[in-house]
Amino acid sequence: MAVKLKKGQGVSLKKREHDLSLVTIGLGWDINEEKRKGLVEGLLAKKVEDYDLDVAAFLCGPDGKVHDLGRDATGKATLLQSDVIFFNNLRHRSGCIWLTGDNRDGAGEREEDDEQIVAKLNDLPDAYSKVVFVVQIYEGRKRGQSFGKVQNAFIRALDAGGREMVRFDLSGGAGYEDSRSMLFAELVREPGGWKFNAIGQASESDTLVEWLKRYV
Repeated sequence: MAVKLKKGQGVSLKKREHDLSLVTIGLGWDINEEKRKGLVEGLLAKKVEDYDLDVAAFLCGPDGKVHDLGRDATGKATLLQSDVIFFNNLRHRSGCIWLTGDNRDGAGEREEDDEQIVAKLNDLPDAYSKVVFVVQIYEGRKRGQSFGKVQNAFIRALDAGGREMVRFDLSGGAGYEDSRSMLFAELVREPGGWKFNAIGQASESDTLVEWLKRYV
């Protein structure tokens, strides 16, 4: 049975207890559509615009920092072939962690998950001691979207056999009306395995770059 965490809690995932050779980090969410009374109001109501939630993973060194930003010949950070996994850089050069694809509306076809990041935690080079998972609402500020309308949001970790090891549920609400991105959770390397920490720290920014600045 999966361990269900609350914000601020963590749990160790030991190699002797779980098969961490291929771990799937799955994320899912629903959008709370406002209910309108009356037939006329229902017919005239504007269709709720799809939310495009994007997940990113930051691969950090022992100092907690992201060291490779994929810089070009001029030294400008491009995030391509970098230690940041997101929709424009789907697979890490180590071959140990990748994003399966960008789901643009939260209509998942893979059971519960709307987006998935897969990691070979046993093979991830020792140079990486932490993996941080951030979720952003693409163009959330421009579209007037926020986590206030997001409900049934979760992040979970499944072992190589597809068994759910840990789960963190976090829905939106009035307290998240100005929040458009979130540091959802992190994996931290520890002796004998990894620790999964549920964080749930929100931000008004709708871009992962603002979060990345905290890790460089």
